[in-house]
Amino acid sequence: MVEGYKNKIIKLYRDHVSSGKVEFYTAIGFDLIIGRRHGPWIYDLDGRKKLLNCHCNGGVYNLGHLHPEIKKALLDALEEGIDIGNHHLISENRALLAEKLVELTPKEITRVTYGVGGGEAVDYAIKLARGYTGRYKIIYAKGGYHGHTGLALAAGDDQYKRPFEPLAPGFISVPFGDLDSLSNAIDNDTAAVIFETIPATLGMPMPPKNFYKGVRDLCDDKGSLLILDEIQTGLGRTGKLWCFEHYGIVPDIFVVGKGLSGGLYPITATLYKEELDQFMRRHPFIHVSTFGGAEIGCRVALKVLEISSDPSFLNHVNQISYRLRRILDEVMTNYNDILTEIRQIGLFIGLKMMDEGYGPLLAISSYNHGILAVYANNDRSVLQFLPPLIIGDEELIYIRERLMAAYNWAKEHKEYLELIKMML
Repeated sequence: MVEGYKNKIIKLYRDHVSSGKVEFYTAIGFDLIIGRRHGPWIYDLDGRKKLLNCHCNGGVYNLGHLHPEIKKALLDALEEGIDIGNHHLISENRALLAEKLVELTPKEITRVTYGVGGGEAVDYAIKLARGYTGRYKIIYAKGGYHGHTGLALAAGDDQYKRPFEPLAPGFISVPFGDLDSLSNAIDNDTAAVIFETIPATLGMPMPPKNFYKGVRDLCDDKGSLLILDEIQTGLGRTGKLWCFEHYGIVPDIFVVGKGLSGGLYPITATLYKEELDQFMRRHPFIHVSTFGGAEIGCRVALKVLEISSDPSFLNHVNQISYRLRRILDEVMTNYNDILTEIRQIGLFIGLKMMDEGYGPLLAISSYNHGILAVYANNDRSVLQFLPPLIIGDEELIYIRERLMAAYNWAKEHKEYLELIKMML
């Protein structure tokens, strides 16, 4: 690569896309531009840096980069003459994908509406809840995150929505995991309660025992709907196809995205119970998405579901999760003055540190030692750790070596903590 080309791209991005991002990344010495990529690995544009992708864009790359079977599904669809399609019309590919999705969910879930991004899927879930119940109130988790579009934004943390107020009214926050607060907030005006099954941007706090059974009971008692956001926790990330399976409940609505794309074609889905179709049957054109459920994306998503739902694949995820936990326990033993808690279910992992400066510091240190991971923006003491679900023993050895080195570097550079907190 011609010397200086990377700097040229950084300048173009600064001048025409986002000056703020470039200024932030430059200040912390994080100048990654992804070039070549394959499987669990990414390479910097100049080819000088190789990273194990333990960010995965929140689960977009659950199956790694350019998975050969998913890539083939995309290319085969193109060869067959499949394109985006027309969202106004009945579609073979949307129908077949919907059949597969509901086949892989509890029997009560029979309906699917497609979108392009997670925020759009959440928007539709909230619209459906309000339309079906005739109520307006939405209860969500304080510090949660569901996207940057209108209704999804209103159900998110103040830092994301405050500049755009006033937003849609009727949104009430409660602490995640606190049944008493939810009980006090829910009433006969509540259309729905919406939670990420485990809130990623809040730092992956694990729900208390029987929390979701309590939430389900409260919703049933008040006639409110339960919406679960499985955009990051779904598709095998937690060792089951859907995270809510761990908690013995069935939501009325849940949303899935990110990994459904296979990292190759954006597609999301909002799935819901049969009775909720009463509203959409009366208003079949009240919600449309030009690119939602693009037919070529449906082909990709079908292959993703085939791979992710295979019992042998889910067994692999659980086996790797167990072995990775032993490595993380070893890291915590050696660096318990920094790492205080391992929040893990499957390969959905949050590394909780003793200070909010350590999340960003470990993200930088991990990058410098060959691992891409990011901190949880709504709890910066937590490093989000989401390795691809396809990793094996070779990658586990790499993680152990590089993560130990990253923690050691952070321990030796505690003087950066206050500076980092000031920058953020």
